Amino acid sequence: RKPSRSGWIVAAIGALAAVLYTWNLAAVGYANSYYAAAVKSASTSWKALFFGSIDPGSFITVDKPPAAFWVQGLSARIFGFSALSMLLPEAIAGVASVLILHRLVRKWAGDWAAHFAALAFAFTPVAVQMFRYNNPDAVLTLLCLAAAWAFWSAVETGRTRTLVLAAVLVGLAFNTKMLQAFLILPAFVLVYLVAGKPQLVKRLGQLAAALGALIVSSGWWVAIVALWPASSRPYIGSTSNNSILSLIFGYNGLSRIFGNSSGGSGPPGGGGGGAGFGGTPGWLRMFNSANGGQISWLLPLAGVGLLGGLWLTRHARRTDRARAGWLLWGGWALVPVGVFSLSRGIFHQYYSIQFAPAVAALVGAGAVTLWRLGRTNRCLRWILPATVVVTAGWAVALLERTPSYAPWLRVAIPIGAALVAAGFWLGDHLRSRAVVIAAAGVAAAALLAGPAAYSLTTVRHPQ
Repeated sequence: RKPSRSGWIVAAIGALAAVLYTWNLAAVGYANSYYAAAVKSASTSWKALFFGSIDPGSFITVDKPPAAFWVQGLSARIFGFSALSMLLPEAIAGVASVLILHRLVRKWAGDWAAHFAALAFAFTPVAVQMFRYNNPDAVLTLLCLAAAWAFWSAVETGRTRTLVLAAVLVGLAFNTKMLQAFLILPAFVLVYLVAGKPQLVKRLGQLAAALGALIVSSGWWVAIVALWPASSRPYIGSTSNNSILSLIFGYNGLSRIFGNSSGGSGPPGGGGGGAGFGGTPGWLRMFNSANGGQISWLLPLAGVGLLGGLWLTRHARRTDRARAGWLLWGGWALVPVGVFSLSRGIFHQYYSIQFAPAVAALVGAGAVTLWRLGRTNRCLRWILPATVVVTAGWAVALLERTPSYAPWLRVAIPIGAALVAAGFWLGDHLRSRAVVIAAAGVAAAALLAGPAAYSLTTVRHPQ
């Protein structure tokens, strides 16, 4: 069948993401050498691959579970260990993540929302960095989005098997980065309790089945490591007692939130207080100098869009999928933002990729929803252009933090925002669809200019 216009746009977005994530990829070198050592060891030793050992002799593990390193290690075994063989699976995970997000938003909010969401996600600076790097976060993001895909199918159909599949995929994500993977679970549980098709008793039974699948898929590797004789397996890195449970609930768990040191040596740069990496804990942490340029460019639009979507669906029936989408993506965004903002332990800026898909989804659907809100109530037609202006203003504030960086952007973005406001007003009064579409295109260009510039700088100057 001949591809539709939307199909060509999706293909173009996928190609753009592929270029962003693979261009001059080998220039990144071995990226995080701590994890690169584990990948190299995995390429020569099956035991090192299974346990995630930093050395081929399996003396000690890295500080994360090994699922992401299984993917990179198998690639190194097939193609030989090199920077490219290690990093290419991360880039592929990035392209797949962009396409899955597009599909999910399209099923929920339509084509235009999906296009803008996918572009916003593809150009999120922290995403560009992580999809060109060998940290576990790229695989974590892909698995969480795959879980959301299965979960949304469960919401649409009420089938137990797709809900269980979502739980299994979250369990695999746990074996990529432990408890951080569970930050999406509150949104899943809330949405299914509120909007699942079956009656309440059946919904509770389905969630119980999903919980069982989650325990098995999360715990099988942990159980093997815990039961394996300590004398014949590697020491569990970043712990003081050689316990995988200590790594889960200590160094990679409660100590991340409360700042308690687990006593482990950890990776280079590891340890206690997280203020040295992500700034001082607090509700505005995602907007500070450490994190703002990585993730916060479109947060004003995402926030207003979420409020607008919840308002429009406030009287919807229980199983309404539009409201379910707002609860899903809103919960996905808010829980990690709250946890990361207040965490007093180790917090790196790149952790924010955990909620980058949700922010992008809220941005895409939010822009469309705010337009519809204005169409249904003339008194509210100012909300979308005002939100675009505020979001553009925040972009200028972020760029002001580095005055020598692309100074022309600080002029172009406000001009673009002003044209958008004028275009929406003119299109409304002239009832011209062409003017509105042109204004929407200028809005996308103006709001994505800042993150796109940061992303291209990342591509040009590998870190």
